[in-house]
Amino acid sequence: MTATDIPSPAAEVPADLPIDDSTDDSIDVLANRGLHAPVLAWFDQHARDLPWRRPEAGAWGVMVSEFMLQQTPVSRVLPVYEQWLARWPRPADLAAEAPGEAVRAWGRLGYPRRALRLHGAAVAITERHGGDVPREHAQLLALPGIGEYTAAAVASFAYGQRHAVLDTNVRRVFARAATGIQYPPNATTAAERRLARALLPQDEATAARWAAASMELGALVCTARNEDCGRCPIAGRCAWRLAGKPAHDGPPRRGQTYAGTDRQVRGKLLAVLREAATPVPRAVLDRVWDEPAQRNRALDGLVADGLVEPLENGRFRLPLT
Repeated sequence: MTATDIPSPAAEVPADLPIDDSTDDSIDVLANRGLHAPVLAWFDQHARDLPWRRPEAGAWGVMVSEFMLQQTPVSRVLPVYEQWLARWPRPADLAAEAPGEAVRAWGRLGYPRRALRLHGAAVAITERHGGDVPREHAQLLALPGIGEYTAAAVASFAYGQRHAVLDTNVRRVFARAATGIQYPPNATTAAERRLARALLPQDEATAARWAAASMELGALVCTARNEDCGRCPIAGRCAWRLAGKPAHDGPPRRGQTYAGTDRQVRGKLLAVLREAATPVPRAVLDRVWDEPAQRNRALDGLVADGLVEPLENGRFRLPLT
């Protein structure tokens, strides 16, 4: 259910946030901030009607959305998500297809290795769990392509379990409301995880709702560049606002570039292969980018990542195995 409307990577750097979740005192102090009730009430009124939030989406629909929403805006995900679920309504349906078909259907969502990982997860779900997305966090985490965030998100949003679900939006809300800084570190830290666990309501259903609500607040109101404190249900309790909104003084925030990068070249090469019904000659791929060294590097990278399969006679296709 990641509603990441401002794409951001998720690496790891240190942060100074001395919260000890092993003590009842630290949890009580954070709970007494009174954040839960107003955020949940706001969510009840303002949550977007997204297809992966509907009961009929099921755990598979939630998992597909989580893969697609990583570093990709909701507006771009929606049409691809609908087409994906119409074609592959269950993990076994996707597992029965060649992985290259997942890459083809991924279209222009970006970061296409996610398509291969989702296909790999579908195969594992089919083989290990009878085609049903597992409920247990440990079983989710054991699936290929599933990390801590995705396992927690699926367990929480699909099965109503109590887990700390930390995407970019949630991290920003917690950084501002609880710790008084404008932006979280460039990457998720152990201290942020301790804080997120400390802020979790004790009741499972409420905790799952809290995870979705805090995420939505970061996506719609407490955004990276244009926070709307006038609409925020916890503006009166926000440590950053109460401190006068001090400017970010941490490491420079990483911007994302695309034009002229290897990512752009990879995207152009994949676009040709997605549109092709038969293997594509090297000469056709050579037309997509004028600079040979960068083009060759991008193609070699696609092959190394398993996104493109080289054949004899200098032809290429999306992977069949």
